[in-house]
Amino acid sequence: MSAPTPELKRVVAGALVGTALEWYDFFIYGTAAALVFNQLFFTEADPAAGTIAAFATFGVGFVVRPFGGILFGHLGDKIGRRSTLIITTLIMGVSTGLIGLLPTYPSIGVWAPILLTLLRVCQGLGAGAEFGGAATLLAEHAPQGRRGYYASYAQTGVQIGLVLGTSAFLLVQLLPQQDILSWGWRVPFLVSFALIGVALYVRLRVAESPVFREMERNREIVRLPIKDAVARYPRNFLVGVGAHICDTAVVYTLATFSVAYATGRLGLDSHTALLGVIFFGLTVIVLQPIYGHLSDRVGRRPLNLFSVVFVAVFAFPYFLMVDTGVPWLVWLAMMIMGAFGFAPQVAVQPVFYAELFGARVRYTGFAASRELGAAVAGFSPLIGAALAAQLGGAPWLVAAFLVGTAAISFAAFHASVESKDMDITAFDPLRRRPVGE
Repeated sequence: MSAPTPELKRVVAGALVGTALEWYDFFIYGTAAALVFNQLFFTEADPAAGTIAAFATFGVGFVVRPFGGILFGHLGDKIGRRSTLIITTLIMGVSTGLIGLLPTYPSIGVWAPILLTLLRVCQGLGAGAEFGGAATLLAEHAPQGRRGYYASYAQTGVQIGLVLGTSAFLLVQLLPQQDILSWGWRVPFLVSFALIGVALYVRLRVAESPVFREMERNREIVRLPIKDAVARYPRNFLVGVGAHICDTAVVYTLATFSVAYATGRLGLDSHTALLGVIFFGLTVIVLQPIYGHLSDRVGRRPLNLFSVVFVAVFAFPYFLMVDTGVPWLVWLAMMIMGAFGFAPQVAVQPVFYAELFGARVRYTGFAASRELGAAVAGFSPLIGAALAAQLGGAPWLVAAFLVGTAAISFAAFHASVESKDMDITAFDPLRRRPVGE
């Protein structure tokens, strides 16, 4: 096994740090929606309705993510993967930092939730292209036979962002409640202004994808990548949409709905709930490169199918464990779901999507199909809160919802073709055609 080149090391570092910082931005919104936004931006509603309204603005970010995937995916296939990631870094960082400067409902009334929603839209546009670009760049730099392993670091960065964002609010929760609501909640958002510089420094040192450089030399840039992606790969595009529904539902049900459920319905303190999310994230971080390496040996399809089946099997036991209200059982439930229901899917996800599309439309096809799936499942916390309300707060309809998302993604993965041995430089990779043929 050859050692990674210095250039590959820089690409891995760029993907890891860049995605961690950008998804820190995206995840802290979900935590804030679960803990404080109902009291700051929706104070005219009762507590339950305020939480649902806060989760609705959280879901808005997912509605616009497909548009971000199409827009910035277009740029990524036209001007380059690296250049587009620089743009998304600025969009995510600035919009997140501005949330920390927003006046609340008592200060400006209805304009507060309106401005909050607009900035969430900007976050969604940036997030819609971030992961697809970072994963594409990694996959196109990685050597044959090691692509799953190296590409998994893009998803590792996402989970680091989850842990960092949750940890930031865990520290904020140490403040007196009055300070949290007056200024403490702003700190995690304002930190994003400083993180912009770190992310840009790392990403500016990364070389452009060799596959994209070859496309430029051969003048293989297409005029409308989204049109070509859908027309040339209709089956794969639909597979990409369905493949991202289950893992999206799982992570936001655990990281957002479960926090609100544990602190509201079960009466656990926020520290206990947030620690569960951190343990979940750390479990996934440790397993990402292991599952990525395994996918290079056994394939992408077996791991994906195993993961969604586990979600369906464990959905009801998960809530049975959480419903005990015993902290260590809550944490264990989150870690088990993370280890077997979530980690295999998301470790394989970067390379799985990169291998669905040919080089000329890879960024667009990847980002657009994946983010359409995210839009379908991105309202999971809102759906969870509404379903729980139907049973007086009990979570069993939420568990059934997770089973339903697992069934959809199972169908997508079952329809997929194993692609671990394909040539990623190919114009039509699943048919083994070289670029330009």
